[in-house]
Amino acid sequence: MGALDIRQIFEVLPHRYPILLIDRITELEPMVRVRGYKNITYNEPVFMGHFPGNPLLPGVYMLEAMAQLGGTVVLEPGEFTRKTPYLAGIDKAKFRRPVIPGDRLDMEVTMLRHRRNIGWVSTVAMVDGQLACSAELSFSIVSDPRMFGADSSVLHA
Repeated sequence: MGALDIRQIFEVLPHRYPILLIDRITELEPMVRVRGYKNITYNEPVFMGHFPGNPLLPGVYMLEAMAQLGGTVVLEPGEFTRKTPYLAGIDKAKFRRPVIPGDRLDMEVTMLRHRRNIGWVSTVAMVDGQLACSAELSFSIVSDPRMFGADSSVLHA
């Protein structure tokens, strides 16, 4: 697979506005590596409160964006209707530069290892060639609980 536009990303990930944090996938080698980006705009809802007059993308948003990109390295188009990636762990997270409106957050996720439904990835996010954030993330791929008639209010309590 090569590049994926936003419509194709919708086929892979269950996320939607306002939490979908990937605008385009530029390279995808399933189960190996993926590259993509998020355009940071002042219109993002988070900037209303973080911080008024000094907009700054929260670090947790960068981690979530990299986690979403990591989900695409393990899921094929159409998979989210049957399986969902869940962020299971964050290790070695480091934040090196602020990310502000007007920036393009270029991300790369590399598969470290996986077994069955658990995987570990190495992630980096850059702005204008400068390291903004890096981390090692672990994830779990599970069958969509809705398929089994589970009460979603119990799952999100």
